[in-house]
Amino acid sequence: MEPPAKLQPRRSILDRPILIAIPILIGLFITRSPFFMAAPALDTAAADGKPWADTPIKLVATPQYETKKTDIFTTGATHMALLHNAILRGFNSVYLQAPHVKPVDHADFIGYALTWHKFVASHHDDEEATLFPKVEEVLQDTTIWAETHKEHEAFLGGLAKFEKYLRGVEGKPASFDGKELVTIMDGFKDSFDAHFHSEIATIARLAEHPNAPKPGSPEERTASLTFKSWGKSTVTKAGTLDVVPFFLLNLDGTAEEGLWQNWPPIPAPIKWGLVNIAGAWHARWWKFSSCAAGRPRVLYALE
Repeated sequence: MEPPAKLQPRRSILDRPILIAIPILIGLFITRSPFFMAAPALDTAAADGKPWADTPIKLVATPQYETKKTDIFTTGATHMALLHNAILRGFNSVYLQAPHVKPVDHADFIGYALTWHKFVASHHDDEEATLFPKVEEVLQDTTIWAETHKEHEAFLGGLAKFEKYLRGVEGKPASFDGKELVTIMDGFKDSFDAHFHSEIATIARLAEHPNAPKPGSPEERTASLTFKSWGKSTVTKAGTLDVVPFFLLNLDGTAEEGLWQNWPPIPAPIKWGLVNIAGAWHARWWKFSSCAAGRPRVLYALE
């Protein structure tokens, strides 16, 4: 007769780390994900008598919405306008909220504002290094961006002051002064406004360039691919955990009669993950964003 099998000691849940980790991760996700933040307003905050992120810098009307043209340069200018509008909503959301941020939120607001700076700086550098040379090559013309380069130079000094101030208070958020930040922004607001509108018109006008590719030609396909590939990479290369959520949480899908509610063309599950999983890393920053789930919402510091 065989001896009875040894009874195995009952395993505690503490012996199964995965069973402990799962509820902890779920709890962190629920408390940090932008998905679980307060629901966005159904209409713009202006409906409640409060300013929203379409001021003080006016948003850009997309060339496609205005002209109904679909050539590669009108399309490229339209996608650039949508990107610019996310940046402009970012500028406006920082500008309007800065004087009203409570001391307990200073550190989070500084993180939000520095992410806006990172977005703009990366966008500028990527244009200069990648997009502009490629379009010059397509059109065989190195003069097309002459005014654009000057426009960039006009606001870069102010942008550097913006970052310098925020870096100076980043480690001591109690010393943050929203009115001082607004004064710095006033120093480059007009040149920033001018450029972010002018560049859209500059790109759209390239359709009339004598070397513009003919519709249906291999050159047109190459030019189209240039805009598409640059557009896909320019935001993600800037930062998946900060700039990407910032960008997506400053997109208004209700603008221009909802024409761009599915822009950028990212599969819904991936977009959701970029906002709610990648975005959870700096979750406390995004309460200052102008939109949520593609809809405008009341600016947090103005509630």
